[in-house]
Amino acid sequence: QVQLVESGGGLVQAGGSLRLSCAASGRTFSSYTMGWFRQAPGKEREFVAAIGLSSQSTTYADSVKGRFTISRNNAQNTVYLQMNSLKPEDSAVYYCAAKRYYIRLYYSGSYDYWGQGTQVTVSS
Repeated sequence: QVQLVESGGGLVQAGGSLRLSCAASGRTFSSYTMGWFRQAPGKEREFVAAIGLSSQSTTYADSVKGRFTISRNNAQNTVYLQMNSLKPEDSAVYYCAAKRYYIRLYYSGSYDYWGQGTQVTVSS
């Protein structure tokens, strides 16, 4: 029902910024809670941020709070992750995901749809 495609990853120096995009197929996008997760080699997939249906609610992991901003443009079927003040420990493959309800946001298994991921590498 929903297909997600991430873009915008790349190589950036510590302290720099990147904006990730996640394009969703169809017109159902506005009915889904959207999240961003990341996974580094040898580590569990971890929650980064989530946003509710109409951008009225956002949730961030403590590790990115104050540096990352999640937003969505329902008319464009797109969710964004603006990443500022990047640190080497932010390096990971970043995935966008979609779910039906604004609950259990930190648990990757609660999301129904996933993108293919985009690599973010932060150098020091």
